[in-house]
Amino acid sequence: MNFAELGIDADIVEALESRGITKPFPIQEEAIPVALTGQDVIGQAKTGTGKTLGFGLPLLQSLGKDPEKGAKALVVVPTRELAIQVADDLKLAASNRSTMVAAIYGGKAYEEQVAEINAGAQVIVGTPGRLIDLSKQKLLDLGNIRFMVLDEADEMLDLGFLPDVERLFAYTPDGRQTMLFSATMPGSIVTMARKYQNRPIHIRTNDPDEGQTKADIKQLVYRAHALDKDEVVGRILQAEGRGKTVIFTKTKRSASKVSEELVDRGFNATALHGDMTQEARERSMTAFRTGKKDILVATEVAARGIDVDDVTHVINYTIPEDEKAYLHRVGRTGRAGRLGIAVTFVDWEDLIRWGHINTALEFGQPDPTETYSSSAHLFTDLNIPAGTKGRIAKSKRPEGWKPGDDEKPRGSRANSGRPGGQSGASHKDGAGRGDKDRRRGGDRPHKSTSHQATGEKAEGSAPKTETHGGGEHQRPATPRTRNRTRTRGGNNPA
Repeated sequence: MNFAELGIDADIVEALESRGITKPFPIQEEAIPVALTGQDVIGQAKTGTGKTLGFGLPLLQSLGKDPEKGAKALVVVPTRELAIQVADDLKLAASNRSTMVAAIYGGKAYEEQVAEINAGAQVIVGTPGRLIDLSKQKLLDLGNIRFMVLDEADEMLDLGFLPDVERLFAYTPDGRQTMLFSATMPGSIVTMARKYQNRPIHIRTNDPDEGQTKADIKQLVYRAHALDKDEVVGRILQAEGRGKTVIFTKTKRSASKVSEELVDRGFNATALHGDMTQEARERSMTAFRTGKKDILVATEVAARGIDVDDVTHVINYTIPEDEKAYLHRVGRTGRAGRLGIAVTFVDWEDLIRWGHINTALEFGQPDPTETYSSSAHLFTDLNIPAGTKGRIAKSKRPEGWKPGDDEKPRGSRANSGRPGGQSGASHKDGAGRGDKDRRRGGDRPHKSTSHQATGEKAEGSAPKTETHGGGEHQRPATPRTRNRTRTRGGNNPA
């Protein structure tokens, strides 16, 4: 079976073949012929099985080779990174047509996005907040939308976008064709389908006997000690055949901290989290996609929906909240028919939560194997060469590597006033000079700040104002002579 046999036009088939995309995945084989008839569709398939082209190709073909200018198709996605990715996939498929695709998302200046809309973009791919904002300002007209797609619908609802999605539906005409694609099918999605779709056909390509996790992902679950995790990760990252790797952490702070620790150990890592500016996030993702960085340390919210085909390993540095979050995380590997490995660390205090995930996903591993960096089974499970340590020897480091430079996320200091900088992740972790001081003189405590006293919430929780009461990056400038005097007197609090 190929795309031409599914009824896709030759110019689109040719565009896909130019990138080596020749054979459709099961969800594409099932969804494309139905969607081409104009029928509303609910497509359910596991993460990483090609849902984007499942709705994208029928959408582009239905618009025609030379569509009239103006928004005719709307694709709503939960995250900025996914908006960029889906838009790029659709641009590829439409590269032999006059169809224009615009990515509309927050964190970027309005001008460029509005210019694309005004130029007549027919396909709008965007996140709910920015789409509603532009619609309210009369800068985006959704009154002529013929095709509307909700991609990663379950994630969108998990992130609390249901009211925004309903508002977007209200902006579009009733006669549109509506397609809804999701990895899981909770009751809220079924309710939405009944409300906004016209007798949709439900297409499910999951094998009932396969279980909820993908069969082409090897699942490893270890009970690891918090102080040994970095060393374990460092050894896993030197496993034979290890390619691009995504490491998930619970908080923005820990994503920054783990990334910097790996860089210090000689690895080519970059961070991705919500405290980074959009420009910094895009730089990280571009570096990861192109292979300049082969390790992405990310929070779950920031990395939702990211599709990078050649990810070989996913490491859950901290346990996910529930089984749905677990499926979304590990779905970053084993994509597009490739094999993948997922490693999950379970802390002692998270054993109860892991028990719930284990039961829901029917893993049969209620008691994760106690594992240390020296455990023999770690080396055999992951094909790690004997004698490997958690740091890369200088002779094996990438050409041109050195501490600092672009290995550490750019602009990581908060309130630095530098354009394009991140808005305060790494100073919360004691990054920069504070980290070096601790490495030289032990784990000396910083002055307390509000997030250290109360504990930092995971990214994606309700926004909360933080008051930093004295971290080193918040101190007023002090003359050098006074600094030297304090150091000699032994009263330096750092």
